[in-house]
Amino acid sequence: MAFFSSQPPYMNPVIPFTGVIQGGLQEGLQVTLQGTVQSFANRIIVNFQSGFSGNDIAFHFNPRFEEGGYVVCNTKQNGQWGPEERKMQMPFQKGMPFELCFLVQRSDFKVMVNKSFFVQYQHRVPYHLVDTINVSGCVQLSFITFQNSAAPVQPVFSTVQFSQPVQLPRTPKGRKQQTQGFHPAHQAPMAQTIIHTVHSTPGQMFSTPGIPPMAYPTPAYTMPYFTNILNGLYPSKSIIISGNVLPDAKRFHINLRSGGDIAFHLNPRFNEKAVVRNTQINNSWGPEERSLPGRMPFSRGQSFSVWILCEGHCFKVAVDGKHMCEYYHRLKNLPAINTLEVAGDVQLTHVQT
Repeated sequence: MAFFSSQPPYMNPVIPFTGVIQGGLQEGLQVTLQGTVQSFANRIIVNFQSGFSGNDIAFHFNPRFEEGGYVVCNTKQNGQWGPEERKMQMPFQKGMPFELCFLVQRSDFKVMVNKSFFVQYQHRVPYHLVDTINVSGCVQLSFITFQNSAAPVQPVFSTVQFSQPVQLPRTPKGRKQQTQGFHPAHQAPMAQTIIHTVHSTPGQMFSTPGIPPMAYPTPAYTMPYFTNILNGLYPSKSIIISGNVLPDAKRFHINLRSGGDIAFHLNPRFNEKAVVRNTQINNSWGPEERSLPGRMPFSRGQSFSVWILCEGHCFKVAVDGKHMCEYYHRLKNLPAINTLEVAGDVQLTHVQT
């Protein structure tokens, strides 16, 4: 069994982007994209496909800003588009940040935008054939993450490289890449009401009740923020925290806690232009670590994304896709480190544990 939730995120991918989904799609996998829609946007495209050729796309999700805004969903098999499904509603706003989540379910994809349900798309081809994600259009992405939301994650002991995954090159024009074609297995009957059907270009229409566009971030993350880390930490476990630093921020902190102790304290201090790391055991702080390879990676009034990777001997920390530091474990019982705390002068937009 492939423990697909151990896949590292793609940090700050350059658009257009094509990347491998390790182990392919599996039931319970949640793929989350966070970024910002460009102010001049006309279209956004997210494809879950087989290989890099683009000939076989299990799920084409395509928001279009023309004609008042709508979203097209479709499937392409052997280079041929099927009937479109169009939802005449636009959940994204030009110039605004967003969070887009795709949950793979047994019979369909469930799509959430800014933490609100948007649409479900019935599988027309076996989802396990999908091994690639492609994103294009008028967006800037902070990250793409992969998380198993169906069952507790099993410990994975591997040599995860703490670096931005390589963006694989697109297939040169005129050269076809051999991929396994999609074969219509059992096309599930459409549970939604089809308002109209189009046959030649990507996307369908649903009777889902309208959801007004939401400004993002949502107030889902109240401060201070606490959440459990299911099964605690183990080598290859990733934690991602994204948010916005308040314009007048003095400091904030991210704590990985083990009971009453703090195994890892990450504490950006803006007045000192420092990021302090430490451990607190029995209410006593140990020696601080402050050295950084470059300048202070956090800025007042700016967004940020912190990726903490737990390895056997240390935590590795990246900020906005760039390696910041390593912090050697002072509390060795990793599974007992099972609580995340975030507090201070920030507003959170995304947390993945």
